[in-house]
Amino acid sequence: MNKISKPGGDRGLADDELARRETQARGMGGPEKLRRRSEQGLLNARERIDHLIDKGSFREIGLLGVSTRPEDRETTPGDGKITGYARIASRPVAVVSNDFTVKGASSSMTNMRKIAHVKRVATERGLPMVFLGESSGARMPDNMGARGMGTMLGNDPTQYIRDRKTPWASAVLGQCFGSSAWYSCLSDFTVMRKGAVLAVASHGLASLAIGQKVDPEDLGGWQLHSDRTGLVDRVVETDAEALDEIKRFLSYLPSHSNEMPPLAEAPDETGEEMCAAAKQVANLVPQNRRQGYDVRKVVEALADPGSFFELKPRFGKVASVGLARMGGRSVGFVANNPMFKAGALDVDACEKITRFLVLCDSFNIPIIMLVDTPGFVIGVEGERRKAPGKIMNFMTALQLCTVPKLSVIMRKSYGQAYLNMGGGRNSDEVAAWPSAEVSFMDPAYAVDVVTWGRDVDEAECERIRAAMAQDSTVFGLAEINAAQEVVRPEGTRAYLLEMLEIHRMRLSAGIGQHRMAYWPTTY
Repeated sequence: MNKISKPGGDRGLADDELARRETQARGMGGPEKLRRRSEQGLLNARERIDHLIDKGSFREIGLLGVSTRPEDRETTPGDGKITGYARIASRPVAVVSNDFTVKGASSSMTNMRKIAHVKRVATERGLPMVFLGESSGARMPDNMGARGMGTMLGNDPTQYIRDRKTPWASAVLGQCFGSSAWYSCLSDFTVMRKGAVLAVASHGLASLAIGQKVDPEDLGGWQLHSDRTGLVDRVVETDAEALDEIKRFLSYLPSHSNEMPPLAEAPDETGEEMCAAAKQVANLVPQNRRQGYDVRKVVEALADPGSFFELKPRFGKVASVGLARMGGRSVGFVANNPMFKAGALDVDACEKITRFLVLCDSFNIPIIMLVDTPGFVIGVEGERRKAPGKIMNFMTALQLCTVPKLSVIMRKSYGQAYLNMGGGRNSDEVAAWPSAEVSFMDPAYAVDVVTWGRDVDEAECERIRAAMAQDSTVFGLAEINAAQEVVRPEGTRAYLLEMLEIHRMRLSAGIGQHRMAYWPTTY
């Protein structure tokens, strides 16, 4: 590699020096390292940016950055992190792409300043932030010792603030330790490529810390984060797929919190496809309340064709959440899924829904709740995992939302879950299908509760069962206006479209109050 020299006073020589430095920086870790990545089917940091953005739109910031350590200046082109501005679907964004071919994209003084710069601009000017993660953590020995800590860490007091002024999206595309892990956890959307690892530190360091070998997949693989921690929203096979997922996610969101999401082309409501989907809704939900079904098919039938983008599908599966469009406008669906645990809400589902409500409210996306739940999963394990607190987080988030909230009770809604799923005044409009049932709990279980520990004959049980089942039809709600409308299943989409139009926030130009802008991304 050529040594970095000082440009002379001659303009021609200075231009030559600039060109040489630019070429050196764009060469990243050198041809051999780039070749090895290509053979593994992995995109390099610049190829990832090129795939993500509109062609030719990247304006790099900090291209000539190198390490502040004299002995590393020649071997740190770009200092391991590529930053700048670009366009995705013609909208400006800020991008950070970790270059693992340069010292493992480890964090150092120069590259942290580069990230801080584009992040500050994105926040102040209203640009979405995209982090393409793959890093080894803090650079050593730069961060060692008191002086290393004092100069490297803590110089940006806004580094980890999530005020949700603009959307953040992250991709976990290799080993993500340190800052790559932090930004992934702080993002509104995180996609992970299979084979990548997201953890506090490397499996080698973890192995040393606990005195036994740790497998990278067990430490922070895709199954852990998609199934158990919920830190990952989507899982894909390749780098290219991950970047496409980010583009799709951003297509539903505004560039910043003070504007409405982009408007897509609306389908023809009188067309054959839409009419067939409307008629199909009733057939997707069995009348037998104890029979399971996949509520995602209902969401897909109600939303604009092909627009449903589910988040965290493998985590908290008793509920399904995701972005979609109704009449070309972005909406967020929250739906109980009786395919799993009969749709009873557990701790993971409460956390998933809460995070989704925060996302929608922060970026002016109306919420549609499809209700079919027997209540909450109860038991020792749930209590150990703070079930009451998670239920109240969910409830608090729902009541803090200032975007329109529409709730449709499809089959059943019992107990506290009736409130959490938008019952009463917790939605702007509550509708129900004619066959829906609402009560404090399933009448069959109510009999068991009332007769627990008592010697009760079958006749008495039947009398209690009849008493518990009375007035649980949705018409009781409609009579007192606790449900504003009873709609037939085939009329649900038309009802939702009309109510979304009614509840458009014209006085605020569609912008909510964002009372959860600082809500923790993980808790």
